[in-house]
Amino acid sequence: MITIIAAAGQNNELGKDNDLIWHLPDDFKRFKTLTTGHYIIMGRKTFESFPKPLPNRTHLVITRDKAYTPKVPQGKEKDVIMVYSMDQALLKSSGDETVYIIGGGEIYAQAMEIADRIELTRVHKRFEADTFFPEINKTLWEKTSEIHHDIDEKHLHGFTYETWDRI
Repeated sequence: MITIIAAAGQNNELGKDNDLIWHLPDDFKRFKTLTTGHYIIMGRKTFESFPKPLPNRTHLVITRDKAYTPKVPQGKEKDVIMVYSMDQALLKSSGDETVYIIGGGEIYAQAMEIADRIELTRVHKRFEADTFFPEINKTLWEKTSEIHHDIDEKHLHGFTYETWDRI
C-alpha cells in the first residue's frame, strides 16, 4: 500500500521556507507511530529539513541531482538511499507492505496518481505558506475516517486526522 502522510492547513498549506508552520506534538507522535519500521519517500528539500535521519525508517530521497551526497551521521548511511524518480523509489521499497510518501509539495503531487491512501492532518487555520498539498479530488477519494483534536495546552491549533481511501 502506498500512503501519503501530511499535515495541511485549511488552504492546503504545508510549509514555508522549507519548515513546518505549526507545532503539533500529537501529530508528530501519530506520524512516528505510522511510519516507524517503514520506507519513507521524500524529496531532497524535505530530507534536508530534518536535523538528522528519522530513527527506525529507511529514507528514500528523490533528487534530480545525481551528484548530490546527503549529510548523514556516521553509522546511518544505510538508512538513507538516493533515488532519481518516484518509480525508482517504489521499486526499492517494494518489499514493504506500506510505503509512506512524506513530502514535499512536488512529491505529493506525483504521488496523488499512485497512492492508495492519504493520512491527512487537517489543521483548522489558514497560514502564510510557500508549499501546498494538492487538492483532493473527491471523485477519486473517499474520506473513511476523521478524528478531531481540540486546541489544548500543547496545541495552539485544532486539527482533524482524516483518512482518505482511493475509490
